[in-house]
Amino acid sequence: MYLPPHFAEARTEELHRLMQAHPFGTLVTHHPATGLDANHIPFELDAGRGEFGTLQAHIARANTLWSDLPAGAEVMVVFRGPQGYISPSWYPSKHETHRHVPTWNYEVVHAHGRLRVVDDEKFVRGIVGRLTRRHEASEPRPWKMADASPDYLGQMLKMIVGLEVEITRLEGKRKLGQNREPRDLGGAIDALRERGASELSSAMARARPDA
Repeated sequence: MYLPPHFAEARTEELHRLMQAHPFGTLVTHHPATGLDANHIPFELDAGRGEFGTLQAHIARANTLWSDLPAGAEVMVVFRGPQGYISPSWYPSKHETHRHVPTWNYEVVHAHGRLRVVDDEKFVRGIVGRLTRRHEASEPRPWKMADASPDYLGQMLKMIVGLEVEITRLEGKRKLGQNREPRDLGGAIDALRERGASELSSAMARARPDA
C-alpha cells in the first residue's frame, strides 16, 4: 500500500478501533495454482491474543478456501472505514488560487497474518454467538441462537467452518486531509456534514492537526 508519512497510522489501538467499527473485511489469499482470491467476511477481533490481535470468522463449508490453503498460509485482511469524494470547491483557497483538484478521503487497515482453519462445532458456535450478540444488540428484540430449534441450529453449524488469522503485521492509512491548510480542511468537513456524510466528516475532524 502506498503510504505517505502524513497519512500513516501506526497506533495499534487506533487500528483495532477501526477494525471493530467496520468488521466486514476482505480476506485476500493466494493459491499457487489458482492465484489471488478474495472473500468478504464479517470478522471478530480478539485484541488480547498475540502481539497485534487475532481475527476470527466463519465461512460456508462449500467454500473451498478452507481446504485449498495449507495451514499457516500467509493472508491479508482489508478493513475499510469511512470514505468519500472531496470536491476542490469545498476549499476556500480554491476560489483564490484555483490550484486544487478533486480527491478521495478514506481510512483503511491491512491486517497481515497466518491463516488457521478450525473445523470444530464449539468454535463456530462461539463465533456465531459473539457476532449475533454484537450486531443484534441495537434491535428492540435481539435474536438469540436459542430462538432457533436445536436440530435446525445444529444443521446450520455443520454447514460452516471456522477461521482464525493470527495478525503478524498491521498497516494503517488515514487519508483525511491532514496535508491541507486548516481553513480548507474545515471547509471540507463542513461540506460533508451538510451532505450527511457524518462518519467521514467526524473522522476528518479527529485527524486534523489542531484537534
